[in-house]
Amino acid sequence: MKPILCATAMWLVLAVPVWAAEADDRFTKLFSEEWSWRQSLLASSEDSVTTEVPAHLPDISARAQNERLIYWQAIQAQVAAIAPATLTAENQVNYAVYKAQIDALVDGQAFRDYEMPVNSDSAFWSDLVYSADLDFRTEQDYRNYISLLSEVPRYFDQATANMKAGLRRGFTPPKVTLTGRDQSVASVIDARPEDSAFYKPFVTMPAHMAPALQAHLRAEGVKVINDAVIPAHRKLLAFLQNDYVPKARTSLGASELPDGKAYYQAKIREYTTLNLTPDQIHETGLQEVAKIRAEMLDIMKEVGFQGDLPAFLTWLRTDLKFYAQTPQALLDRAAWISKTVDGKIGDWIGRLPRQRFGIIPVPPDIAPYYTTGRGGPGVYLVNTYDLKSRPLFQLTALTLHESAPGHAFQMPLALENKALPAFRQKTYISAYGEGWALYTERLGVEMGVYETPYDRFGMLSYQMWRASRLVVDTGIHAKGWTREQAQAFLRDNTALSEHEVTTEIDRYISWPGQALSYYLGQMAIWEARHKAEAALGDRFNIRAFHDSVLELGSVPLPVMSAHIDRFIANGGVGPYPDEE
Repeated sequence: MKPILCATAMWLVLAVPVWAAEADDRFTKLFSEEWSWRQSLLASSEDSVTTEVPAHLPDISARAQNERLIYWQAIQAQVAAIAPATLTAENQVNYAVYKAQIDALVDGQAFRDYEMPVNSDSAFWSDLVYSADLDFRTEQDYRNYISLLSEVPRYFDQATANMKAGLRRGFTPPKVTLTGRDQSVASVIDARPEDSAFYKPFVTMPAHMAPALQAHLRAEGVKVINDAVIPAHRKLLAFLQNDYVPKARTSLGASELPDGKAYYQAKIREYTTLNLTPDQIHETGLQEVAKIRAEMLDIMKEVGFQGDLPAFLTWLRTDLKFYAQTPQALLDRAAWISKTVDGKIGDWIGRLPRQRFGIIPVPPDIAPYYTTGRGGPGVYLVNTYDLKSRPLFQLTALTLHESAPGHAFQMPLALENKALPAFRQKTYISAYGEGWALYTERLGVEMGVYETPYDRFGMLSYQMWRASRLVVDTGIHAKGWTREQAQAFLRDNTALSEHEVTTEIDRYISWPGQALSYYLGQMAIWEARHKAEAALGDRFNIRAFHDSVLELGSVPLPVMSAHIDRFIANGGVGPYPDEE
């Protein structure tokens, strides 16, 4: 029997014009084929969000990079030829997200970012270590991993050739940000294969594997680390120490790079998804710094501190009661905070991710130059190096940002949202992701997570830290600021330790534009929330609002803002009414 369509269903079918269906089909075919191609190239690279164990490292040679540029430029032209108005409403959103991705990929290839695959706290060699943290379940996973490690010499040789090309044209990180960064390379050379971070998957193997097979795979692992991984690191270390670092540029700003002003503007577009000039961002930063400073002074009055802000910051940096005495104590406190959030989060967000996260210390070989913490699917990294630089009063804000409801919460939600196309589930747009994570830091006040005025001051210090980034990033990369000038601005306006001030400024110097994404992203989310609250009044539901923001995956900020406009027009009903 043929199904009988009601009049409403027939109208809905007829309401989608034939031309719209054809345009949708063409666009869907375009992004599906490109995404499949992109994933085949980027498997196991830092741009991939996969948890599968790949068998190969990507081809990153100059020839392959030029092929990528040509391919993505062709895709860019095809995307530009599509009129968004010809697409259905759902694909109009997909179009906006996809176009931003392709434009950023083309810019990265055109400016040859691959010739500078290192910054002050990350590099192609240290990123590779994270392949050891993938989910190893089968014999094939281990054989894939052994195959991947066997390709490390070729991969490092290609990266070195790219770096030499960058060196010839002055396209390197500033020398000052590279000092000591070879330590993570040297640590691989100095360790026995069994003590290497690359051996981690072989330490504890699945119980269902026969002992003889486990012994065989372990022996293969030791062999490939000894024969391929260690020699490749030894060769890389010699290049870094003898050629790359000594000849790296002494200037700081991106504007000093080849075609530097255009390069920095492209980075602003990539990391903020907004069309703003460095001057506009710099001025916004100064305005926000002034607002947050006023909030800080209010808390100083609340706790009865007698003195000015610099004196208060000095006290916070030096009083031992604000610091953990052991690495485990810092980890324990982070775990306590995350479980406190677990008990409250259901009142603020309706749809929760299924994936849990673990709390682990930053690996010791990169910890001295690594940021304070970092989170993502399944993990919240806490830096336990130099405990006197890790104040407990800032740990709540850090935990909200990096674990739940920040990165270790938002990213799994996107991965688990099967209503989104794969290119939206598995990619990360910094302005949205960092903006959401920073938004959750201040949301913690409403959630009642901050236990003391000092904890709330820590949150404000983190807010000030991100607002200051708008000032120092544009100051360094567009206004000729010195390293000391940028450090002084961060030191005078935040409670960050001297160690953090140094490592963070070096991070901004070597990673133009990325620091801009946090505060501008947060501002966009708060602006959307305030707009929804004003328009909906008593109908505003905070869980529905948060679910509406999070259902998007990672998107450009204008896409998020337009989505909340539709949320308002729909009467504030969220995507999961039964969970609200």
